[in-house]
Amino acid sequence: MTPSPIAELGRRAKAASRVLATAPTGRKDDALLAAAERLLDHSDEILAANATDVARAEAAGQSATVIDRLRLNPARIESMAAGLRNVAGLPDPVGEVATAWDRPNGLHVEQVRVPLGVVAIIYENRPNVTSDAFGLCLKSGNGAFLRGSSGAISSNLAIAAALREGLAKVGLPEDALVLVDDVRHEAAVEFMRLRDCIDVLIPRGGPSLIASIIENASVPYVIDGDGNCHVYVDQSADLEMARRIVVNAKTQRPSVCNAAETLLVHEAVADRFLPLVAPDLTAVELRADDRARTLLPGSGEATDDDWGIEFLDLVLAVKVVGSIDEAIAHVTRYGSGHSEAIVTDDAQAADRWTREIDAAAVLVNASTRFVDGEELGFGAEIGISTQKLHARGPMGLRELTTLKYVIWGAGQIRN
Repeated sequence: MTPSPIAELGRRAKAASRVLATAPTGRKDDALLAAAERLLDHSDEILAANATDVARAEAAGQSATVIDRLRLNPARIESMAAGLRNVAGLPDPVGEVATAWDRPNGLHVEQVRVPLGVVAIIYENRPNVTSDAFGLCLKSGNGAFLRGSSGAISSNLAIAAALREGLAKVGLPEDALVLVDDVRHEAAVEFMRLRDCIDVLIPRGGPSLIASIIENASVPYVIDGDGNCHVYVDQSADLEMARRIVVNAKTQRPSVCNAAETLLVHEAVADRFLPLVAPDLTAVELRADDRARTLLPGSGEATDDDWGIEFLDLVLAVKVVGSIDEAIAHVTRYGSGHSEAIVTDDAQAADRWTREIDAAAVLVNASTRFVDGEELGFGAEIGISTQKLHARGPMGLRELTTLKYVIWGAGQIRN
């Protein structure tokens, strides 16, 4: 089948976005619920398409991490449908008056939330992103213009077809979701340059995708960046709490961006904490500094490169630090600005961590795995921004809107 021209797809997404911008909340919610039903109705077709993608990835020798991100099962499809239902139940940000004030001349000024327009997402082997992105874009009144990877193309096409049926059922334009079916690299570059159609581009993928965006994109973009996340166990930490947090942050799902990649431990508790946590990390490859290696038999030697890597696997870098100052300095040097956690019973240490760590999210006595749109009450997220404009951290509905001024007068003219 000949792929659809990218520019034509963009024009269709733009036209649909104008309809969505003024669509009533109830109509959008009905579409989300209908789309959730269609996902479940077509789960057999979606799983069959996904099996094709998985088999192709396995034949190509892709890593277990890639396979895990790609693979769907009935529970994951149900989770996708539940995500759409959750978004339907969230408040609609469109039309919300963010702030308002009156001027001495009688003008009444409001800042009102409005959709961005066409939100383009380019993403790698995560077919659930097709559903998550669609749901958030629809509820926030935006057209969803999606370009997935070649590795997940069968899955993405099947998911998109089901979602578009949900739109048609309630009378909204099917092109509220447009999926690019051309998986060539050249098509991806063309996608990144559709200034006439795309209002913001959000990449979801690894360093090579981010580098390509920075090099090629000519549309505004929000970087969903690397997650080189740290957990620092302070000298005052409850060590049993710290053990649970570290194990969860590293092992609960190591292939995602909010998994911990480096463990920092204060030297005052290292000789007690590291032997305590080690039995729960037997499946994890530990790469440790010299001091930590004496306390972690069988661990490998950490290189300087290991401190800056997003492993996305069962690998953890471990370092013993002499103070919270050293921990903060380490995160400042090697962190990616994603999510950074401290475990401590010292209020002053917690306060310093939250004030001095420059990241999209900082956590006190909690796993980094909570930095997630659904966990924070946003419904599904469209990404986690590690930049500072216009959104930072998990991007939910409000992050997919912008503000415009609405000024009410009664005939005022400027002198």
